[in-house]
Amino acid sequence: MSNTTSPFIPAASPATWLGVMGGGQLGRMFVHAAQAMGFKVAVLETSNDCPAGHAADHLLCASYTDETALKELAAQCVAVTTEFENVPAQSLALLAQSRFVAPSAAAVSVAQDRVAEKRFFTECASISGVLPAPNKTIESENDINAVPDALLPGILKTVRMGYDGKGQVRVNTRDELRIAFAGMNGVSCILEKMLPLAYEVSVLAARGVDGKMVVYPIAENVHRGGILFTTTVPGPNVTPECAKKAQQAALTLIERLDYVGVLCIEFFVLQDGSLIVNEMAPRPHNSGHYTIDACVTSQFAQQARAMARLPLGDTRQHSPAVMLNILGDIWFNGDSNDVREPAWDKVLALPGAYLHLYGKEEARRGRKMGHVTFVAPTLAEAQKSLHAACGILGIPL
Repeated sequence: MSNTTSPFIPAASPATWLGVMGGGQLGRMFVHAAQAMGFKVAVLETSNDCPAGHAADHLLCASYTDETALKELAAQCVAVTTEFENVPAQSLALLAQSRFVAPSAAAVSVAQDRVAEKRFFTECASISGVLPAPNKTIESENDINAVPDALLPGILKTVRMGYDGKGQVRVNTRDELRIAFAGMNGVSCILEKMLPLAYEVSVLAARGVDGKMVVYPIAENVHRGGILFTTTVPGPNVTPECAKKAQQAALTLIERLDYVGVLCIEFFVLQDGSLIVNEMAPRPHNSGHYTIDACVTSQFAQQARAMARLPLGDTRQHSPAVMLNILGDIWFNGDSNDVREPAWDKVLALPGAYLHLYGKEEARRGRKMGHVTFVAPTLAEAQKSLHAACGILGIPL
């Protein structure tokens, strides 16, 4: 059953309970946005010590597949969402038997499986105008032998799970592909051809239960080690033609999924200017954090609106912005294990700096601990503050 015909769609209003599957930082920022609108939020998470749980009005500590906890969440909340794509789709389907779930289990299941995701992108290409990178599913030695030479060099990725650079390996030759596949412990994989990348962009789109859609300004992203480093909006390299094509493609894809809520779609822009669709996240996204401080409606407030069947908010960006991801590395002095608190006072003294820490007790290298968004009248001024912050925090540019 599609979201648009579900009999369980609530006429939600402030003071209504909303539910979140997952207790990470995305859930935490959703909780803050929903509470600001008057909602109460219940979070279901496997750990008591989680960022979203610290902020939520109620925390259910249980497995994502625990039927008792799922029934309790459904009894308390008029609508439920997920804060990361690896919540079991069957749990969302179970919740949808009695409560409105946005996004739907069907939509989330596509994003959970890279083969299904590529197939969906390809099926939509005649309308969206964008294709994924050439690819092949790898499940056996025979599949490796059948890989066309043109797909190498490539990136081998696990079909399920894996994010922030995890579950993927670059391979240049067929022998490297064999070694990498063996290292994946027999799970299904997909090989994607490496393309001449110029830069990466992402588009946030949102769709209401009534079918109305909105799209945010296109964001230009820089990754380091597979983890998002900075997001710049407006993107300094993004042409108006590229932005329009990516935004229209995102709206096509969100409509074809019959999706309700916020959806992020990542694209590659190649050196010849062509656009390739990479992957999608069925939730608010790291690259959309700038919307909290630089847009009329943040991506998290937008998610609450969509869940509650309220009108979608204005996506207008009122200030140029640059977001800097903060990893646990900056709590350490070089290679030592000595921990120290970063100089937040100096960062916050910079013009247009907004600090968001996620309430995680322990800093670990590579762990997302927070982000800083710099807004300014001009992009150059925002970038100047970014560069100064990197100097203060010891982050190389």
